[in-house]
Amino acid sequence: MNGPPLYDLTGSSLLAIFAHPDDESLACGGLLARCAESGVRVSLLCLTHGEHGQGNDVGHSTGAGRKQYGKEDRELLRDLRAGELANAAQILGLREVVILDHEDGMLPWIDAGKLEADILDTIRRLQPDVVVTFDEDGLYWHPDHIAGHERTTAAIARLGNAGPALRYVSMPAGKMRALVDATKNAAPGDDPPKHILGVADADAFGSKAPAPTLVVEAGEEFAKRKLAAIRCHHTQLAGSAFESLSEEDAERFLGTEHYRRAGVGSLNDVFFERWGTSITEGGD
Repeated sequence: MNGPPLYDLTGSSLLAIFAHPDDESLACGGLLARCAESGVRVSLLCLTHGEHGQGNDVGHSTGAGRKQYGKEDRELLRDLRAGELANAAQILGLREVVILDHEDGMLPWIDAGKLEADILDTIRRLQPDVVVTFDEDGLYWHPDHIAGHERTTAAIARLGNAGPALRYVSMPAGKMRALVDATKNAAPGDDPPKHILGVADADAFGSKAPAPTLVVEAGEEFAKRKLAAIRCHHTQLAGSAFESLSEEDAERFLGTEHYRRAGVGSLNDVFFERWGTSITEGGD
């Protein structure tokens, strides 16, 4: 197994906080899998069920390839995505998954205090050493993701230095564009991939993201697990570049993950920093 060496981290704990099923796998599936393999108690708080996602094979056709979603369709998609998340969690080695009932697509507009309180409740119950969530760009400027970043940051700020360490995750700019281009070239003549899990603009990923303070290489084995976890999210997969990405290319396109140290919560170093390359803020 290549990549950074494993350590026995039994007794350590990490909580990932994201907005929708599939965010966890795409954003930091390599880190989550490597931590779990090392004995870390890895948990996930998902703020919505993603019931307004694209929902392949769900909904009523209206012609021209479009689907119309009614209440029953959204409830079906909600259940399907929860099941997909459970399967991805098993591949990544997550100990616990909590899915909240906030409405998908509405996180910036719901009661911020209620969302913050829900996040605090989970942090207080699980007592993680470190929380990982979106950076301020939300991977690709998704409003739900940005709200998740803001509310998680506010919740941990309320705990002061007694709170867990907080690390933000973003993506290397250009990586998803390179993935889409590579999978197009791999199968000329076939229908080219149209999106990254429903996101049409591959260039949005990593665009103007804050500079990381830590770069972690997941390694071949955990990049493959990350790809396998992404592929558990079947309702979001059809027509995406991940359908065509080979396991052999997983490390190249999915193995590099960017993290940034937050200015709230515990200011101590965290256990997974030994696996990465530290970068001084504002320079190399």
